[in-house]
Amino acid sequence: MEKIYFPHGVCSRRYDIILEDGVIQSITVEGGCNGNLKGICALLRGQRAEDIIPKLRGTQCGMRGTSCPDQIARALEEALAEEAGA
Repeated sequence: MEKIYFPHGVCSRRYDIILEDGVIQSITVEGGCNGNLKGICALLRGQRAEDIIPKLRGTQCGMRGTSCPDQIARALEEALAEEAGA
């Protein structure tokens, strides 16, 4: 399933996620720290979303109270919930 997520409180503007049976097939990020986010997305490919969420959730960028990894975790939570409801 495809999930488009619009993050809040970070520099990145959009996440495109492809999830199949809870496994991350692909994540692409528009905006943000290009090289860092490409690296994070490459590391996440092939991983179970349920394993990744607790690792990324709560990560902060400065004083923002969130970060791109935290927002990716939130997007994955939504994607898993949508996949379960489908």
